[in-house]
Amino acid sequence: MKRVRLFLANIGVRIPSYPVVTLPIGLISIAAFVRQKLPIDVMVVDQRLDNWTTDELVRRAVDFGADIIGLSAVTTAAHRLPLLTQKIRTSLPNALIMVGGPHASAVCGQVLEETCADIVVRGEGEKSTEMILRAWTEGGHDFGGIPGLIWRNAAGKLEQNPGATLLVDSMDDIPMPAYDLIELERYWKGQSVVPVYRRRYASLVTSRGCPYRCIFCHNTFGKAIRMFSAGRVVEELEYLQKTYGIADFEFLDDNFNFKSMRVLQICDLIKRRGVKSRLAFPYGLRGDLLSNEVIDALAGAGMYHCAVALETGSPRLQKFIMKDMDIPRLLERAEYLVSKRMFVNLFCMIGFPTETEEEIETTIDLACASPCQMANFATVTPFPGSTLHEMIRRENPEKLEGIRYEDSELTMMRVNLTDLPDEKLFYYQRLALRRFYVNPRRIVRLIRTHPQPWILPAYIPILLSRATKNLLPTHAGQECR
Repeated sequence: MKRVRLFLANIGVRIPSYPVVTLPIGLISIAAFVRQKLPIDVMVVDQRLDNWTTDELVRRAVDFGADIIGLSAVTTAAHRLPLLTQKIRTSLPNALIMVGGPHASAVCGQVLEETCADIVVRGEGEKSTEMILRAWTEGGHDFGGIPGLIWRNAAGKLEQNPGATLLVDSMDDIPMPAYDLIELERYWKGQSVVPVYRRRYASLVTSRGCPYRCIFCHNTFGKAIRMFSAGRVVEELEYLQKTYGIADFEFLDDNFNFKSMRVLQICDLIKRRGVKSRLAFPYGLRGDLLSNEVIDALAGAGMYHCAVALETGSPRLQKFIMKDMDIPRLLERAEYLVSKRMFVNLFCMIGFPTETEEEIETTIDLACASPCQMANFATVTPFPGSTLHEMIRRENPEKLEGIRYEDSELTMMRVNLTDLPDEKLFYYQRLALRRFYVNPRRIVRLIRTHPQPWILPAYIPILLSRATKNLLPTHAGQECR
């Protein structure tokens, strides 16, 4: 069997207002899986880390001698795909070009219509990529037997195979991500999604999928949650600590604490095996599922930062967006987290369809009354592939016309899905920031509990700009939390 050279690239660039870079966990997980199955050479690059131009990215693929190129992009970076795939096709005319990631999973065949790519891999990529590689190495260009695949046949016609994308049967069958294919220390020099700079850390994803049906969220991994076992999670922590000297771990799951017993088992194993750990959860803790027992266990295992998502303080809107958050319980858990000396970020959104001024004010009031040290107030953004996007496309398509996703950052996006005038909605966004942060008690708590209080002055210009000025139409960054 011919030894294939697979080039995997995370697409996007850093922008000054949102310089965050995270490890390309999806790509290094696919890389680890396929090189376990096949004789293959793999290269993983991160355009966002290096801020490479399109030409430089293509040059790297050419220098590697890539036979197959896999590109992963979120919606905010997807506008780069047409030119990128065109230049790859010119420079490597015989290469197979695959596109995956959240955006491709959301818009599917549209990616092939707009680019020179050959294949779209939806959702989980490990098994589909393995099957694509096997078909390619066996000399064929017929991918019709791979369930759920969207591809361009020899005549240039788009084909969509029946069935759902194949999933790995047991999450523990997925090997540890190929951390050796990236330069971890280069990520330590910048900022990840945790509001701390220059830390020796690694990112982990220990589960896939989320059983909740929030209308604004993606559906890349489906609604059935699948999890690595507690033993497999701690084994990865031990490997990272022994191999790279890492003791700071951030978990990027959609819903890490869906099963409380697994959380308790992970924390117990961390202590029993003597793993030195500092834990951060910048997205994936559902606040109303937390218990004092789970919080105590996480604190004992080294948790120092987490985020919880209120989204809206309106019970009516909680049902409308299908989040169904138990608001009083969430606020109680936030209070307990802060009492355990956690640095807590509260996610809020304003501007849902049908949302009233009174409901916006309720969200702001609840956030300002909370003990959380930080809060984000984003305007609701309908990303392609979400139920919300389909709802707006069907009922108010004109509201989608002015949205620009390119190289954008969620907390600065200018989107108005309500019946309120733009000036009124964005006034409330600025008001929320002023009310939350211009509070002496909050400022003192922020300084006392931030992991790196000396960096806080760097945020002042950004906060002042967002809280006092008419924000320019800049855009979004994370598609889901």
